[in-house]
Amino acid sequence: MFQHLKVIELASVLAGPAVGMFFAELGAKVIKVENPKTKGDVTRHWKLNTENPNNPYSAYYASVNYNKEIIFEDISSPEGYNKIIELIKDSDILIVNFKPGDAEKFKLTTKDLHLINPQLIYASITGFGANDCRTAFDVVLQAETGYMSMNGTPESGPIKMPVALIDILAAHQLKEGILIALLQREKKKKGALVEVSLYDTAIASLANQASNWLTAGHIAKPVGSLHPNIAPYGETFKTADEKLIILAVGNDKQFNELCSVLKLNELINDERFLINASRVKNRHVLKTILEKQILNYNSHELILKLNQHQIPAGIIKDIKEVFEEDRSKELILNDSIGSRVKTAIFKISEI
Repeated sequence: MFQHLKVIELASVLAGPAVGMFFAELGAKVIKVENPKTKGDVTRHWKLNTENPNNPYSAYYASVNYNKEIIFEDISSPEGYNKIIELIKDSDILIVNFKPGDAEKFKLTTKDLHLINPQLIYASITGFGANDCRTAFDVVLQAETGYMSMNGTPESGPIKMPVALIDILAAHQLKEGILIALLQREKKKKGALVEVSLYDTAIASLANQASNWLTAGHIAKPVGSLHPNIAPYGETFKTADEKLIILAVGNDKQFNELCSVLKLNELINDERFLINASRVKNRHVLKTILEKQILNYNSHELILKLNQHQIPAGIIKDIKEVFEEDRSKELILNDSIGSRVKTAIFKISEI
């Protein structure tokens, strides 16, 4: 789809490289430029203790660097700078995650580059914005933007999410901005500056939790997997075969169907559980009743019944179990660097 595009990636770690990989997956020529003075992208060295220490790539690095041409150039040297400028002259997109002031220091500002390539789309990711020099790692953003305060349980205290989700979401924001800029370029024949910060991305992604505060003054606290507005939603239950399942009952019809499947029809007209607001108020009592009954069922048998009645539920699986499934295997990309999952999973068909 993007065979005609040339992308230069002067970005490291996760968010910027994820954007580069998106275009690489869809056929663009993506040239990743790494700094020889730092031995390349820092994630090359973020290895698990089970990884081969002699492999030049870590699993983390592999996750967002599929199908790229990788070169090492020192952009602070005249020779390296000139090589980068030559690459940019006929490029469509430049992806950077410079710290504030670095673009000026390296003479790689939008003003500098649009003089040599007026149609260049300059895509920039920062941590806290163009004027904030703080070093930004995902866990810090999760702390600063409310996520950690909501994640975990009362016993555990604040916990970060197990993937750098703010980085991933920022990559999606930047992709969207670049795609819009490409559309605009078709009409105006001019390049553009597209800017995204991890901070703004995190705030914009708070969704219903933001609205719960802005409209109702509700400050979310860590409640594990529970949903503050819906019940039973996020409760986990052990089954007869020692598996854990999770329920996501979103309306009264689904709750009534759940009661029917579990042979708990007496709960349907119980005032404590009659409507969602009542179930939220009495969710702990409801969980005690449900968990006793669910213990009588095998996990796969129960999930099959719940699915047949359109009741949202699932088995809690570890990563090994996930990638033993055919649907997950279809999303794996392999190359000489390693294995990872696709970032472009949408399907477009002619109609």
